[in-house]
Amino acid sequence: MVRMADEQDFTVLLSNWRGGSKEAGDELMAAAYERLHALASRQLRQERGDHTLQATALVHELYVKLFSSAPVALNDRAHFFAVAARQLRRILVDHARAVRSEKRGGDRVRVSLTEIQQLPSPIDVDILDLDDALKRLEALDARAAAGVELRFFAGLTESELVAALGVSPVTLYRDWRFARAWLLTELAPPLKPEH
Repeated sequence: MVRMADEQDFTVLLSNWRGGSKEAGDELMAAAYERLHALASRQLRQERGDHTLQATALVHELYVKLFSSAPVALNDRAHFFAVAARQLRRILVDHARAVRSEKRGGDRVRVSLTEIQQLPSPIDVDILDLDDALKRLEALDARAAAGVELRFFAGLTESELVAALGVSPVTLYRDWRFARAWLLTELAPPLKPEH
């Protein structure tokens, strides 16, 4: 098994998997499993307490999405986690849609936006509203939306985001400030009028 810190070995596994090696795909998943499980756990902790998905089941569903079809052309670890973040988001959104449809518009799946720094308190947002907001942000500024998705769903650090997005730290900071302000405007609950 490859340690997550070993970028070169991870990239070799990606290359071998793209070349058709099922064993490399299994090793790749084993190398990434701990981090993916931690990401899934973090996402589920931010949702409502009675969520029916468990972190292990979420990672297994992610595994099926990533590894059940032909290998995707992934360049490196950052790209792998970018794709994993997108799939994790889709799984959670699909699950939320299924729950809502079962309950005919009842309980919506809530997530806490704790990743948006400098808030007086976390904002609880419906994951479907968050997904819609990220789609609108993507139409406005695709790179800023990708940064939010990678930070929120993949838990990438600033240095990993810089590498994944191919931008400078200054550009990343500027994108993050814009995206954070835009999302706060889009997702914050309306202010109640003072009497």
